[in-house]
Amino acid sequence: MAFLICGPKLATCGIVISMWGVIMLAMLGIFFQTHSAVLIEDVPLSEGDFHEDKNPPQSIYNLYNKVGYNCFIAAGIYVLVGAFSFCQVKLNKRKEYLVH
Repeated sequence: MAFLICGPKLATCGIVISMWGVIMLAMLGIFFQTHSAVLIEDVPLSEGDFHEDKNPPQSIYNLYNKVGYNCFIAAGIYVLVGAFSFCQVKLNKRKEYLVH
């Protein structure tokens, strides 16, 4: 049995927001994986990353990679939300054609 949870407008809004989230987070993930200097403010750095480490650039690159990986995970979650919203749209369409 299919569960209709969202109305047609909310389901459509979920698809649009999910598409935007996937595109934006996938691009951010790519830019973090390529160690974009513009995104340095979004990397969780501490003073120890600069002074106490024997190889500071590598530890900063590792942090970039972790943040990029988190962006890809969030994009995957948005794909799941988009798939759920798409199923809700289909269920709403089927509900319109049912005769009571």
